[in-house]
Amino acid sequence: MTIEVSENPTLNAERPGDEYLKALLRQSEGTKVKARAEIVGWLQELRQRSAYNVVQQRMPNRQDEEWRFTDLSGLLAVDFTAAEAVSVSKNDIAPFVIPEAERSHLVFINGIYDPELSDISALPEGVFVGNLAELPLDKSYSAIEYVASHKLCEGDVFSTLNMAGFPDVGIVWAQQGVRLEVPIHLLFLTATTEQPILCHPRVLVVLEPGASLSLVEQYGSITANCPALSHHAYFTNSVAEIFLGEKASINHTRYQQEAADSFHIGTSVICQERESRYTVNAISVGAQLSRHNLEIRQLGEATETYLNGLSAIAGSQIADTHSNLHLAHPHGVADQLHKCIADDSARIIFNGKVFVPKAAQNTNAAQLNRNLLLSPKARVDTKPELQITADNVKCTHGATVSQIDAEELFYLQSRGINSDSARELLLDAFAGEILERIPLESMRQHLGQCVACRS
Repeated sequence: MTIEVSENPTLNAERPGDEYLKALLRQSEGTKVKARAEIVGWLQELRQRSAYNVVQQRMPNRQDEEWRFTDLSGLLAVDFTAAEAVSVSKNDIAPFVIPEAERSHLVFINGIYDPELSDISALPEGVFVGNLAELPLDKSYSAIEYVASHKLCEGDVFSTLNMAGFPDVGIVWAQQGVRLEVPIHLLFLTATTEQPILCHPRVLVVLEPGASLSLVEQYGSITANCPALSHHAYFTNSVAEIFLGEKASINHTRYQQEAADSFHIGTSVICQERESRYTVNAISVGAQLSRHNLEIRQLGEATETYLNGLSAIAGSQIADTHSNLHLAHPHGVADQLHKCIADDSARIIFNGKVFVPKAAQNTNAAQLNRNLLLSPKARVDTKPELQITADNVKCTHGATVSQIDAEELFYLQSRGINSDSARELLLDAFAGEILERIPLESMRQHLGQCVACRS
């Protein structure tokens, strides 16, 4: 396989574009990628090409339509250095390990796989879980082709920056027909320091035809397992790519609980072959600024996509979700429910786009964004979108913005429940519609407590 590189940029060359972006790239390019010797050269070419593409772009700002409501000034005020490999103990990560995945979890510290902290002893044959350096050589060549093949995020500066600087790749690869009963937990933790650091975690998930599994992708800080308790700035810029073969199925829980002063920008790219099923439960509670970009392509008939999201923030946090779902074939199904809770002066942004072209006849698509504001200063900017050119479809979309219902609150208090408990019950009911869809009991309980804490 050959990866064409238009130029071979160097750090000393004059680069056009944004000075801050160049500084981020300079830090990113200094990292070494962990992989088999046979493919390191190809990876370096891929990273070089991405570095060249980065400097042809600029940092987005609020004049860009896709970033109109998202203020990046806090991020731009911080000078980051590249994160380095560090050693942490099993006691440090113990609060993050999910009981259901006690023997099926991978741990990445500052974006780098740590086998000593990981345990995959419960996984059967037919499933590879590890990093690029451990992947069998034949699969390594295929992995590079997957990473280099799609162009869905080429125009996005942050995913391109990730490609230019990722130090490692977490890989889940399920062979044809494998149906995994235990969940796989990919745990990405940042070991914070006084110096703000930059991490580029990357994930590749491949399910061959007929394979099925449950995946948890989690981001946090090693200094505390409660986002409100850590106050060291860092920047996590993650990319996850998921490829589903024909009739494959995945239940994907993405949990962002970064530290209070951190920044998190994550991109998820999902490609689905015919009759495959993708379900995501995307939960965001941490970071002073977070953004999740979802790009989903249905590449065959009778494909199903279910997008469940919950953002619960307070203080001056910003939580942004942008999703693009492309249904390009007949008999597709798509259902998106995104719920948000904002307290204090927090700000929520939601922009969900569903594209139904003429080829996608007999499509059934629904999209709903519901928002709960707990303070007069909390704000939401919501923009659900359906773009339909097919004429034989069933499609709906909508958005609501509300406060806690005073009559419901009064009713609970009239039954002897105090004000705080009544408020908590109503919040539980609002968030519970999303949390109950998470297949792991321990996560449902933890997230219920976390949402109550953040609200």
